[in-house]
Amino acid sequence: MRRLHHLGEGEGPILTARTGSGNSELMALAETSVEKIILAEPRGFCAGVDRAVEAVRSALHTYGRPLYVRHQIVHNRFVLEALEKEGAIFVESLDEVPTGQRVIFSAHGVAPSEWSHAKDRDLRVIDATCPLVTKVHLEVERYANEGRTVILVGHAGHEEVKGTLGVAPGKVVLVGSVEEARAVAVEHPERTAAVTQTTLSVDDTREILETLKQRFPQILTPKTDDICYATQNRQNAVKELVEVSDAVLVVGSKQSSNANRLVEVARMRGARAFLVDSLADVEPAMLDGVRSLGLTASASSPEWLVEEIIGAFQRTGAEVELLSVAKERVHFPLPMPAD
Repeated sequence: MRRLHHLGEGEGPILTARTGSGNSELMALAETSVEKIILAEPRGFCAGVDRAVEAVRSALHTYGRPLYVRHQIVHNRFVLEALEKEGAIFVESLDEVPTGQRVIFSAHGVAPSEWSHAKDRDLRVIDATCPLVTKVHLEVERYANEGRTVILVGHAGHEEVKGTLGVAPGKVVLVGSVEEARAVAVEHPERTAAVTQTTLSVDDTREILETLKQRFPQILTPKTDDICYATQNRQNAVKELVEVSDAVLVVGSKQSSNANRLVEVARMRGARAFLVDSLADVEPAMLDGVRSLGLTASASSPEWLVEEIIGAFQRTGAEVELLSVAKERVHFPLPMPAD
C-alpha cells in the first residue's frame, strides 16, 4: 500500500457539485473508531462514463440549450443534477423530444429501433454509447445473422440489457442466474451463443457461463470477455480491499449495476459492506468497531464524492492509504457531433 496522492490544483473532479453535508455528519463520524481509510485504486469514473458525461457538456457548450438526453446518461443522481443545472434535459422516451432537436443516447446504449424512431422524427443524435456496450451489440448482431440463438447473461430491466435485447428481437434470450441457465430452453441447442451485460459480477457471470457450456457444449462465446475492464478492475480491487479492512464503503447509486456488484463481491468474501450515495449516507452504526475502513466508488460515481468522505474522516484524525491493484489509461474519444 502507498500513501494517498493528494490532488493538486487542476486535478479535481469533472463535476464539482456538493451534497450539502454539514457539521452533524462530521460530529457523528468523530465518535467512530476509524483510524485509517484504505482507498482502492482504480475506482470511480471509467472511460465510458467519462466520455458520456463530457459528451453532454461538450454538446451544451457547442450547441447551447435545449439539449435532450435519452435516459440517465449514467446512474448517479449527483451527476444528473449537475448536468441538469448546466442545461441537459433527461427524458425516457424520444417522443418527449421535440421534432428536429438534438438528443444524446446514454452510455447504456439503445436498440436499433430507437435509431429508426429518431430518424423518423428528424432528431439529431449524438451517440454516447460506451464502446464496450457497442462491442456486445455487434457480437449479438453477428451471432443472430449466423442463425444462432443468443443467450444474454444480464439483469432484466437494466437499460443496457433492454438495448442489447433489441439488437435482434426474438433471437435473444435473457438469463440472470445459474438457476435460469439450468432451465433455459432453446430450439436448436447446437446453434447457440452467449454474451453478457458489461457491468456484472465477474465471479457470478463465470458460474453462469460454465453452466451454459455444460448444457450446450457447442455454445459460442466472444474471444474476449464482455465484462468491461473497469468493472473487472474495480471488483479485483474490492477483493483486495476486504483483506485489509474491517468494513467497506462503496460510493454509488442503488440504480447502478456495477455499484451493487461491488457490494456483492465484498459481502461474498465475508466483509461488512455498505452502498452509500454520499457522505450524508454514512452512518455511525456502519462503522461500529471499524478501525480500518475500505473505500471505493462505482464507475458512475464522481471523485468529489469520495474526496468528501475522505476529508470528513481526515478531520477526525484518520490516516489515508492507497491500495492500488491496477492503473487505467483507457481513453475513448468523444462521439461525433449531431451535425
